[in-house]
Amino acid sequence: MKISERGQITIPKPLRDQYGFNKNVEVELEPTKEGVLIHKRVRSKHPVDQIFGILKKYSDTDSYIEEIRGR
Repeated sequence: MKISERGQITIPKPLRDQYGFNKNVEVELEPTKEGVLIHKRVRSKHPVDQIFGILKKYSDTDSYIEEIRGR
């Protein structure tokens, strides 16, 4: 594997498939004693997405509004 003039490398397809490095996946490079570790960037979810569905109450908004209004 060579590094291009622009500093780019190509990860072989079998490795991309094995580790899920698909198109537009962001990766991070982490220096280690042995070299550089490449891993997928873990994006934290938006706070609303983290708690969405936590109450396990599955109803639409209109039904909920009617319920709390006592109708």
